[in-house]
Amino acid sequence: MPGNEWEKIRHLLVIQDLQGSRTIPLHEATYSLGRHRENSIVLRSPSVSRQHAILLRVTLPETDQYGFRIIDGNFTGKGSTNGLLVNGNKRLSHNLNHGDVIVFGDHQAQAKYYAISNLSEKAFSESCEAEDLSDFLLEQANSANPFQTLVVDPDFEGASDAALARLASFPEMLPNPIIEIDFQGTITYLNPAAARKFPDLKKVGNKHPILIGLLNEVKNRKINPFEREVKVDQEYFEQCVHCLPESDLIRTSIIRDITAQKQVEEELHQRDRLLQAVAEAANYLLVEMNYEIGIDKALAVLGEAARVDRAYLFSNHTHSITEEMAVSLQFEWTRSHIEPSRHHWQNQPDQCAKLARWHTALAQGQSISGLTREFPADERELLSQNGIQSLLLVPLRLEDKFWGYLGLADCSTERHWSKHEESTLLTMAASISGARQRQQVEEKIRFQALHDLLTGLPNRLLFDELLDKALPNAIRNQDSLAVMFLDLDRFKIINDTLGHTLGDRLLQEVAQRLKESLRGGDTVARWGGDEFTILLPHVRYIEEVAQVAQRILQALEDVFYLDGHELYVSASLGIALLDEHSPDAETLIQHADAALYYAKDEGRNNYQFYTTTLCTKNPELLTLEKSLRYALEREELTVYYQPRVNINTGQITGMEALLRWQHPDMGLVAPSVFIPLAEESGLIIPIGEWVLRTACTQNKTWQNAGLPPLTIAVNLSPKQFRQPKLVATVAKILAETGLNPNCLELEITETTAIEDLDFTRTVLQYLEQMGVHLSIDDFGTGHSSLSRLQLLPLHNLKIDKSFIQELTKDAKVAHIVKAIVTLARSLGLRLTAEGVEKQEELDFLKSIHCEDVQGFLFYRPLSAEKATEILQNEQITL
Repeated sequence: MPGNEWEKIRHLLVIQDLQGSRTIPLHEATYSLGRHRENSIVLRSPSVSRQHAILLRVTLPETDQYGFRIIDGNFTGKGSTNGLLVNGNKRLSHNLNHGDVIVFGDHQAQAKYYAISNLSEKAFSESCEAEDLSDFLLEQANSANPFQTLVVDPDFEGASDAALARLASFPEMLPNPIIEIDFQGTITYLNPAAARKFPDLKKVGNKHPILIGLLNEVKNRKINPFEREVKVDQEYFEQCVHCLPESDLIRTSIIRDITAQKQVEEELHQRDRLLQAVAEAANYLLVEMNYEIGIDKALAVLGEAARVDRAYLFSNHTHSITEEMAVSLQFEWTRSHIEPSRHHWQNQPDQCAKLARWHTALAQGQSISGLTREFPADERELLSQNGIQSLLLVPLRLEDKFWGYLGLADCSTERHWSKHEESTLLTMAASISGARQRQQVEEKIRFQALHDLLTGLPNRLLFDELLDKALPNAIRNQDSLAVMFLDLDRFKIINDTLGHTLGDRLLQEVAQRLKESLRGGDTVARWGGDEFTILLPHVRYIEEVAQVAQRILQALEDVFYLDGHELYVSASLGIALLDEHSPDAETLIQHADAALYYAKDEGRNNYQFYTTTLCTKNPELLTLEKSLRYALEREELTVYYQPRVNINTGQITGMEALLRWQHPDMGLVAPSVFIPLAEESGLIIPIGEWVLRTACTQNKTWQNAGLPPLTIAVNLSPKQFRQPKLVATVAKILAETGLNPNCLELEITETTAIEDLDFTRTVLQYLEQMGVHLSIDDFGTGHSSLSRLQLLPLHNLKIDKSFIQELTKDAKVAHIVKAIVTLARSLGLRLTAEGVEKQEELDFLKSIHCEDVQGFLFYRPLSAEKATEILQNEQITL
């Protein structure tokens, strides 16, 4: 048996009353004995008072041992009815010695006291169950170590009458610690409860938490007695302090242990603090425009409220090198004395031994909570790098996707995380996920606002922003910069023939090649349609720009393979450099645009730098030319129809298709303005093809509606007439629309016809063989003669309106017109006079036997709907 077991004194009281015999081990500081059932020890005898006696534990001086004193009467000092006998002598109080016999009133209720040592805990427990304790102790005494009895010195201080009076007069101190100090702070008395509860109190003295500041508080307090709260280690107590100046002492007692209450209060306070922190953090996340600043503020609020050392946000991502899933510490808050740990938590594979358990649990919606020392070895090693003693992690989820985790860590204490702290962290995680979702939506909206949705390239708005930022930097660094305007050659042909879906994919492939051709820091943007702009923000030498332009042209030379098609595209580039002629963003773009059109005029698939000599077109004309490029896509072009009327019958014999452009800002643009622009830029080819297809479709629609067949006339511009695929294009459109070739009349000007007579004759012969009618438009404005035109397979001759307008004013003109009509009829050509606006003009033409006329005298150019209405009305009249 250990030494301290031998030295320990055990106290027993053997009760004998009408109920029988029982042994009571004495552990408590105070016992009340009596007949009433609320007594600590109930005595069954009518001679016993309701509260007959008090049994007090008394500390022995200069030792850590104690004995017991029995006092007659109750806590108020009232004695028992029949008295108290100890060893046959009546006593008011008595310090009990081993073997003392106590009689309560008469011999029906008595007790025997035992104080023994050298008895094991097991033997002590068995003694309480023994029927005859005396025999049990005798048996034990026969052992090698006989019992030693404790004899209490009757003269020790605790047994004095003064002490007895003090103890009996303050019943509240009996179960609670009582301490008395003098006015110098010296401890003058400790009751047994105080000695047991605070064993180091005498040693520490007035530096003990129970006594700290007590003298000053007594001096400053106006209330006496008063109460205060004290904390001893991790326990809280409510302390009553009573100053007794007549006795020159201060008596203090511990009223109750309020540790549990303080813990509840602290938990409630912590809960309120955390809830307030969550609300405050949620507000930051909601109102803060910058997502990262919002997260930093939220973590700071959470960390302070939770009283932790670290607050984390980890994010899952693909490793930049291995491409496996990894996790990195994206945001961290730490207390001022704690070193940041972000560098320890970057690109950690989520399936490594240190994180695999966390990732699996968090991905399943579970939390990670505990003390570092209880974690597996690999995790302990990881956490120990940052001095973490306890950790709490909860998952971050967005639309059922596990995207990271939120954590709290304590580096100073081993903290057991409460359910409320975990639920608060989960609430915060939901708020952060909501903020992330808003950020993603806002980023998507911003991306869509600043990027082209088809190619993903910056759009015009973002390009303008980047250019505005680059200009002051270039000026400050005494550099130049370059703006390029790029337009794909013949893209519209691919788009129209193979469809917009394939055209879109081609634009995406082109965008990728353009990006790969640029230097780091350069930007390519989609300006619109098949146009791109390129910003080179850092330029030292013009050769750098030329090299980039050359790389772009070379990148587009390789074939594009799309859905079994081999597609070839080229580009034209216009370049403007930052200089005195192009000093700002608007001018740079305008000059790059002007250089682009010069590159197109130079044969396409090349680049041209802007020079002041290029600026021959006024800005309005350049803007108009640019708008014309998108007029077809935006459906701004439309075809009007002017009837051709038989001069004798007044019946409509045909329609001439006339192109009109309704610009959204400029209104109706005159054909005399935009047709030359279209011819010069090459846009006349796709525009002219569209007009031809539209006119044939409309004529077929009229025929399908049951209207009489008539001829539709379409003008061919010089560039359109000389394109190699004209005959094939006409044949294709006739086949697609189902229009009979005899119902189509193609018109070329006199100047176009005689520019290359052999070429003209060849093309017209092909068209005539198809059955298409052919006509010379604006005859008389060129330098040809009918003798030359008779070599061509023509069907109709149209007299220019400039002659018609002079008929009634100039006799020579009248003679010329009459001669033209006579010669044309002799060659078998049908004649049409254009621009007839007056009755006298009509009368003259009728007199010289001109067959057909066009002009405002009969009809102005009509929309398709109005022309249809007129044709229907004419059919009814007939």
